[in-house]
Amino acid sequence: MSLLLHELVTPERMRQKLSDLEIQRALGGLAGWSRRGDTLTKTFNFERFADGIMFINRVAKAADEMNHHPDIDVRYTKITITLSTHDAGGITQSDLTLAERIEKMVAA
Repeated sequence: MSLLLHELVTPERMRQKLSDLEIQRALGGLAGWSRRGDTLTKTFNFERFADGIMFINRVAKAADEMNHHPDIDVRYTKITITLSTHDAGGITQSDLTLAERIEKMVAA
């Protein structure tokens, strides 16, 4: 879990833009994720194209459950996920939470 989840996280807080410090702290627990401007991004590599597509389907299911949808770029066996909360103008707790869920999918 993100360091920020130890705090009381209300639905309103999930969609508020985080400070630079909050984002930096949270990235410490998200191996391979990086910040690019107002987004979080990570590229995942798979052995086969079909494996990458199955991964995307799992990400899509989690995104629908959260009603928070990433940008997904498919380049054969490389899948890049980009997270940002557009209506907040940057990175929010929703982005961090979805990144954590995605990491759990990869680890499973």
